[in-house]
Parts: sequence; C-alpha cells; structure tokens
Amino acid sequence: MSDLTGKTALVTGGSRGMGAATVRALAARGASVAFTYANSADRAEQLVKEVAAEGGRAVAIRADAADAAESAAAVERTVSELGGLDILVNNVGRGAMGAFYDTTLEDLDHLLAVNVRSIVITSQAAAKHLGEGGRIITVGSTASTKTPGPGLTLYTMTKSALVGLTKGMARDLGERGVTANLIQPGPIDTEMNPADSPFAEGQRVQTALGRFGTVEEVAETIAFVAGDGGRYMTGACLTVDGGHAA
Repeated sequence: MSDLTGKTALVTGGSRGMGAATVRALAARGASVAFTYANSADRAEQLVKEVAAEGGRAVAIRADAADAAESAAAVERTVSELGGLDILVNNVGRGAMGAFYDTTLEDLDHLLAVNVRSIVITSQAAAKHLGEGGRIITVGSTASTKTPGPGLTLYTMTKSALVGLTKGMARDLGERGVTANLIQPGPIDTEMNPADSPFAEGQRVQTALGRFGTVEEVAETIAFVAGDGGRYMTGACLTVDGGHAA
C-alpha cells in the first residue's frame, strides 16, 4: 500500500460512489483529504465522521461543479484548510442518456459545464499550488473508446474530451514535475449505474470477467497512481473495466 502520509488531496464529487471510495482510500494511506459535494450534505458529514473514526482527516466542501467560481474556490479552500495541495482527483461527472436529436441546448451546456469545464477550471486552479510530485488524476469513462449503445453520443463526447485534456496537461505540467493521468472505468456498480438495473446484463456480458466492478477497485487504482506507483506515469489512460473495452 502506498504511503501518502503528509500529503493533501482534493476529490471532487466525493460524497458518494467512486468519489467517497477514493476519499477513504487516500485517507487510509495517510493523506488529509478535502472533497466536494453538491447536494448530499448528510452523506458528506457522515463520510467526514467515518474518516475521523479511522484516524484520518477529511473536510467537506459544498461546490456546484456547474458553477465555475465554486469549482475554483474549492481548490483555494482546500489549500487554506489543509495547508497545501499535492493531489487533485477530478471525479465529479454527470451521466446522460437520450436520443441525440432530442438533446436541448440547455442539456448540452450543463453536460459540458460539469463533465469538461469544471475539470479544466479545477485543474487550472490546482496547478498553481501543485509542486514537484504533484498529481492530477481525472476519472473519465471507457465510453471514450467504446460507445456501448445508442443514446450516449454527448456523454461519450465529454468523456473523450478528457483524453485530450489529460495528454495536454501532461505536456504543460511535466516540466514542473506534475503528472496528469486519466482513469477510465467501465461498468461499475454505483447509484448512477447499478449492477441490478434493467440495463446491467447487457454491460455485464460484454466484460471479460463477467461482472460489474466495485467503487473500491477504481479507488485502489486512483490511490496507486497518487502514490509512488505513479511517479513516472503521465499522460496515460488507465482502463478499469473488467475487459469491457477489450
């Protein structure tokens, strides 16, 4: 297990699912972790208590990812409360499914604001504070390389944008010793895509392992990249999908 003692981290969208699992994984390795949430105040507070009960430190920050100012402010509050920033995990994201020709301009703007713009803004704000060994880890989707079915055109577009963003950041930040990598989960059992939903079986049979992944499995990969395992890794797209895109 990587030792992150003395490190500080910010996980966006961290009150539930993969975000909460990532908060727990980083805190278990010794990092002090701030995380954002939009509406789940009770869950956020519970997660703070869980981390504290295990001897760690977590700070909950309310921030709407669709609001540019709040996205940037979350970074500054993290630095203020934790004394710095070493690791940014861009986990926040919005799912979207529907016929391409029925998508409204409002739908498009909101999806871009959450899934792309917020990550650009948060990463820019974080880059000002990250020093040698700093990490930017973004959570995308295997939809960027394989669209599993109809109705996912705009979602796929936003997740594909993260590939270019990650590779570009790797080049721009490399001279400062800061890495940027993309984690691309496949079918993961979350509230957004539960393993017992009507759409689950079609996803399950496309995986090589024949099952959905868990949020903990994604979080373990993120923690690996955040630690010593990610020192010479940058601009990489790591697939965590049980062979769904194989």
